[in-house]
Amino acid sequence: MSIFEAIMLICFGSAWPFSIYTSYKTRTAKGKSIFFLFVILIGYLSGIIHKILYSFDYVLILYLLNSFMVGIDALLYFRNKRLDDLREQSKI
Repeated sequence: MSIFEAIMLICFGSAWPFSIYTSYKTRTAKGKSIFFLFVILIGYLSGIIHKILYSFDYVLILYLLNSFMVGIDALLYFRNKRLDDLREQSKI
């Protein structure tokens, strides 16, 4: 197990709850990039595959947890995008 890999994942992972909370509370997708979320998710999924195939250890849990949080934020993006669209339609 690489302690530095674990520290990196803990640091990145500590930001996701704040992002999820902000996405949930603001109810808007403005300022959020789904492309960015998907790039991050691909990176985490690549880390998961690497851990399963070449270096199976407990750091896999951090990859899974971070991927789960990014997935939640992506789902909130789509909810908020729909809410933004509904607000735009009601202005017409």
